[in-house]
Amino acid sequence: MNVDVRMAGDRALLVELAGNAEAVRLARRARSDLQGLVDAVPGHCTVMLTFDAAPDEARVLTLAEAEGEDAAVAGAQVELAVTYDGPDLAEVAKLTSLSPEEVVARHCAATYVAGFLGFAPGFAYLLGGDEQLFVPRRAEPRTRVPGGTVATAGVYSGVY
Repeated sequence: MNVDVRMAGDRALLVELAGNAEAVRLARRARSDLQGLVDAVPGHCTVMLTFDAAPDEARVLTLAEAEGEDAAVAGAQVELAVTYDGPDLAEVAKLTSLSPEEVVARHCAATYVAGFLGFAPGFAYLLGGDEQLFVPRRAEPRTRVPGGTVATAGVYSGVY
């Protein structure tokens, strides 16, 4: 497994991993196995580990590279009612060579997993879904996004 561990200040490590499953696994293991851990924050392919003293890089690397399956974590399934009527639906349809109705059907048919929390409190980056709907991010982000908006960009979906 390719793991990169870098110092982030004098009491934190940024660990880069192959994917989200590995990042979530390391964060979970760190919380139960690392002495002096203050916080473990997973990202898509990273984990930021902060400590109350200088971290033990070798121990973190060993934990990140450890083989074996972890016990499954029970998660809550959440179903969201969605209305697809936003200004970007036609653009997503064009980018994917699908009709707007097919975009909606494919997006609704998928099961998503909250991979990590993002730029705003409670905003979950959702992973999964139909690969044909993986469209690039907008060249210019919107300055205002109404609550309840569903977005998709790259491998992510999100609900504002």
